[in-house]
Amino acid sequence: MSEEMEKNLEETPENSAEAVSDEVLSDTGEQPEEGSAEAAQQETSETAENENIHWYVVHTYSGYENKVQANLKKTIENRHLQDKILEVKVPLQDVVEVKNGTRKNVSRKMFPGYVLVNMEMNDETWYVVRNTRGVTGFVGPGSKPVPLTDAEIKPLGIKTDTVSVNFGVGDEIAVIAGVWKDTAGVVQRMDFGKQTATINVDLFGRETPVEISFAEVRKIDS
Repeated sequence: MSEEMEKNLEETPENSAEAVSDEVLSDTGEQPEEGSAEAAQQETSETAENENIHWYVVHTYSGYENKVQANLKKTIENRHLQDKILEVKVPLQDVVEVKNGTRKNVSRKMFPGYVLVNMEMNDETWYVVRNTRGVTGFVGPGSKPVPLTDAEIKPLGIKTDTVSVNFGVGDEIAVIAGVWKDTAGVVQRMDFGKQTATINVDLFGRETPVEISFAEVRKIDS
């Protein structure tokens, strides 16, 4: 992180756990009506080209990083916000741990107490993230979230490439490369963070969801 970012992490009043009321830990259970496949396609296509999507740093209670990640992902799915909140990440780093004379490679959190969220900042997404159980606030001066710069993102190993696709949830796609080449299926889910589409394939007589890279599929024209 840059010096300016580290300064924000230390000085931002909103990051203080003591300053957060119990209301912050309330669950958000509302679910909007599910849109049509056509609407989903239009929204996901627009998202891929949305320049308003950035990485933000969210402060959490100590030890709540993974819980916040899991709770937020569930809320994103329930509210159908996959096109607005693309990815929730707890950055990890591999370190060598020596215990009782034995060396072991383990993964540890790079920034304990913080979670990274790739999202379009608006009233709805701010509310969803801010009211996720375990979140104490966004990192930024006052109450204004500040996105990470490219220079701050690069050391974290996060891909910033934007991918544009001509298909969305509900469209039929054909797999043209990889393990599932020559299979086809209807898109069940889009993950722009991982750049994959999920379809159901016939595996041992059962329909099984699999993730396919955007680069390995093409839309089947109706």
